[in-house]
Amino acid sequence: MTIRTSRVRGTLRSAGFAIAALLPLVANAADEHFLKDRGPAISGYDAVAYHTLGKPVPGASEFQAEYQGVTWQFASAANRDLFAASPAKYAPAYGGWCSAGASKGKKVATQPHLFAVVDGQLYLNSTDAAHKDLFLKDTATVIGKGEKNWKTIYATPAAKL
Repeated sequence: MTIRTSRVRGTLRSAGFAIAALLPLVANAADEHFLKDRGPAISGYDAVAYHTLGKPVPGASEFQAEYQGVTWQFASAANRDLFAASPAKYAPAYGGWCSAGASKGKKVATQPHLFAVVDGQLYLNSTDAAHKDLFLKDTATVIGKGEKNWKTIYATPAAKL
């Protein structure tokens, strides 16, 4: 499994799992997914830049796209166009909620600088401890548990978790 992150770059070896299963995002959940304080997705950071530059880059209001009923911002028109052509490829797992939190059955708001791109999928985390001590220490387990839990978490409002 290949991981690109602000803190670690490298390859982890583990049992295979289907990243594609993380992407079943439906439009009726847009009111709670990819949002922080009802603003743009990922706090206005460019979802494509995580994949292409390997780092969080602030987006600009002049380069926007809509996906899942949410506004996404990008650093350039080229990044906006890449996203618009294949939004599920660039959108973060678990509706933008914390990957470590999802592994524990919770929706937890994230920080844009605590990220990893694993096998082409963007994962965000909430705290340094969640990112370093949980996600990066045992990435495959966290993703596997998050994948399993997300089916239930997805349908539950954050206030009820």
